[in-house]
Amino acid sequence: MALVQPFRAYRYNPSLAPFENVLTQPYDKITPAMQEKYYAADPHNLIAIEKGRIQKDDTPQNNVYTRAAASLKSWIAENVIQQDSSPAFYGYTQEYTVPGTSLRRTRRGFIGLGRLEDYSAGVIFRHEHTLSGPKADRLELLRHTRTHTGQLFMLYSDPQRRVDAVLEEVQSLLPPVTQLTDEYGVIHRLWLITDPRRICSIQTAMVEHKLVIADGHHRYETSLNFRNESRTRAGKLIPDAPYEFSMMTFINTRSEGLTILPTHRLVANLRDFSWSAVRRYLEPWFATQVLPFDGDAQRQEVAVKFLDQLAAGKSQRAIGAYPGPESAARAFYVLTLRPEADITQILPGLSPLQRELDVVLLHQGILEPALGITPHAVASEANLSYEREAAVALEAVDRGAAQLAFLLNPVDVDLVVRVATAGEVMPQKSTDFYPKLLSGITMYRIPE
Repeated sequence: MALVQPFRAYRYNPSLAPFENVLTQPYDKITPAMQEKYYAADPHNLIAIEKGRIQKDDTPQNNVYTRAAASLKSWIAENVIQQDSSPAFYGYTQEYTVPGTSLRRTRRGFIGLGRLEDYSAGVIFRHEHTLSGPKADRLELLRHTRTHTGQLFMLYSDPQRRVDAVLEEVQSLLPPVTQLTDEYGVIHRLWLITDPRRICSIQTAMVEHKLVIADGHHRYETSLNFRNESRTRAGKLIPDAPYEFSMMTFINTRSEGLTILPTHRLVANLRDFSWSAVRRYLEPWFATQVLPFDGDAQRQEVAVKFLDQLAAGKSQRAIGAYPGPESAARAFYVLTLRPEADITQILPGLSPLQRELDVVLLHQGILEPALGITPHAVASEANLSYEREAAVALEAVDRGAAQLAFLLNPVDVDLVVRVATAGEVMPQKSTDFYPKLLSGITMYRIPE
């Protein structure tokens, strides 16, 4: 069901633009400080295209989008960016340390073109909703540059690992054409796969699979919008037109190295907040393990135990809580759903799949009824903010930036796939696939 094709990617010429100096994180992960760092790294850094500076005197004729298109055209003319001579799939590995641990993993996948499909076709599935602002920005950039610089992160599930076998063979025989270490210590490597036999093997293996968008929902829907505009201009359907495809990175959920990190919740700005009242409300539904401590030295030791207990309780639906010192005696809490608790009563009106999600249990079973944090308050971020690093979330409570931290276990990738392929979506900030796919490591340019 998934139609994938090799393509002639545009890639940076390392003799003129060292990879470490020109590639970037995805546009939505680039902070203002990172933007400035990228601009300073190299005059050909992808930041000028991926997320350029907005200037006060911008006009319709001279703006962030027109400058991006001009830069890209100039760099191609100067051979800073070159197009590969033959169509290829691109084996892509990322070797990394799982944040907060010493565990080393390698995630393996490949980059190719995937046919764009409407969600209604039942081939490509989303697991979260999108926002109009980012899509408008990405569409305007694509209209001007006609180039996909960022990766769409697509999941498929193949227990036989047929594509993985091809990738492992190539990577054992050939040196990578690209290798660099990014600012997070992740080692990125890229291999060209041009052999017709291997290309055919990959295409044949992929055709039976459904795809789930792990990261890049806004970019995927931008590609759909651009495709639809192009179809209108053409006045007819051209199945193999370049705009019918987008650049995608395909990762097998059954291969090693796939990591999903949780995103923790910080609660702030609540009036009349009482942790003891929250505990009383939750008592019928959750068993509470209290891990007290006295002083900073003991806190560090107990925090480690707290995180271990939270992870150990994943199958029992454990959620961690850490209230501020003004709310309770100093302690960490592990809230575990009682075996006799009726989840349909706690989470009424939801599908069985939604009830399996810890983030839904937290939001609709704790935040709203026990703390009064409504979906509207969540959307406006009036009382809730997000933090990936557990230690940073706990420290925010210690310094008074938050009244309470809720820590979550990561969601299993199989549950993400089941939710998506059932036509459902997950709440915002439910998944954090780590590490991110680098922008600019390959680029797909759509001819005029």
